[in-house]
Amino acid sequence: MGQTLVEKIISSHSGKTIQQNEIAIVNVDAVMASDTTAPLTIKSFEEMGGTQVWDSSKVVFVIDHAAPAPNERIANLHSLMRDFAKKQGIKLYDAGSGICHQLMVENGHVKPGQLVLGADSHTCTYGALGAFATGVGSTDLAAVLLTGKTWIKVPETIKIQLNGTLQPGVSAKDLILFLVGQLGIDGATYKAIEFTGEAITNLSLDSRLTIANMVIEMGAKAGFVDTIGLELPYEFEPIKADEDAKYESVYAFDVSQLEPQVAIPHSPDNVKPISEVEGSMIQQAFLGSCTNGRLEDLHEAANILKGKRVHPEVRFMIAAASTEVYLQALQDGTAEILTRAGATFLPSGCGPCVGTHLGVPGNDEGIISSTNRNFRGRMGNRNSNVYLSSPAVVAASALFGKITNPKKLLKEAVK
Repeated sequence: MGQTLVEKIISSHSGKTIQQNEIAIVNVDAVMASDTTAPLTIKSFEEMGGTQVWDSSKVVFVIDHAAPAPNERIANLHSLMRDFAKKQGIKLYDAGSGICHQLMVENGHVKPGQLVLGADSHTCTYGALGAFATGVGSTDLAAVLLTGKTWIKVPETIKIQLNGTLQPGVSAKDLILFLVGQLGIDGATYKAIEFTGEAITNLSLDSRLTIANMVIEMGAKAGFVDTIGLELPYEFEPIKADEDAKYESVYAFDVSQLEPQVAIPHSPDNVKPISEVEGSMIQQAFLGSCTNGRLEDLHEAANILKGKRVHPEVRFMIAAASTEVYLQALQDGTAEILTRAGATFLPSGCGPCVGTHLGVPGNDEGIISSTNRNFRGRMGNRNSNVYLSSPAVVAASALFGKITNPKKLLKEAVK
């Protein structure tokens, strides 16, 4: 019987042929922990008797969730990470460097076909490269630091084929929001997802990262975006599922008529076409996160806002996914366009998305956000209302102070 992508990668890392629902002991290529999880990982590692990590070149720490430190307690946790990383010879990206998942891809810490673990649920982002990547708990990660190995129950796989060409103003974020709405937040629990089809293979790396990032919002263990057409700054050998691979289920969607999508409060799967929510008032807009803080996303917003000014009653905040992304946005003029339009650039990091630092909304305020979750209190205030959308919808909504379809504005920008 043929193998799915996840079966192939797990087999190659376990030394034997593995099928779905089997349990395998696998070698791990790389691990990552952020400031929300690394302190407990360090503590657990030491409680297990650890003195030296199995391979310091395969371990990455990132300070990004509450960075720069907002208080003394967080500052001391950051110091713990810095001290451990220095002692162990671990690569550490300090506050302001960027978001962990962007840095892992941007700096080549993860490659196609690898098996990568992160103590963060959105580690699944690396599936855009054709890697098996999944989130684990801090204690599990500590055990990997000791041994370089872990155990995995091989997930069943859902195949999703997306056909057609996207309309102007519709992006990868709209695709994945649509799919989360279709399958639900538990529709792919402990499954792998393979994405393929014309609408996928025409996407950039930035867009593919957005797709893979939100498979966890369907409960998935991992996601794989077809690497056909993928351009990377190095040579790689694409891994393909066998034609006779066994799938738990197969879905096919024609997305050629898809509207921009919006997840309304308070769940990522509470998704509506923008035509059903257009006009809802917002007081804050946020562009950033591991889902949509890359250069392509900033370009999309700049195309809409060039020569314009955001609504006077809207606070528009942007956090580039990394310092490198921000520098590119400075060099090509994107940052100036957005700043002159009224946006405020924050340090590259996760703070506003998770409500740990900067940009906490007020009671009853509406927020349009390019992030991945809108559970009650996610951005720091249980009494606010968070809407999830694409960067284009965020920018258009910031301009008018209400949820707005960007299609017309993008057409005007092209003229």
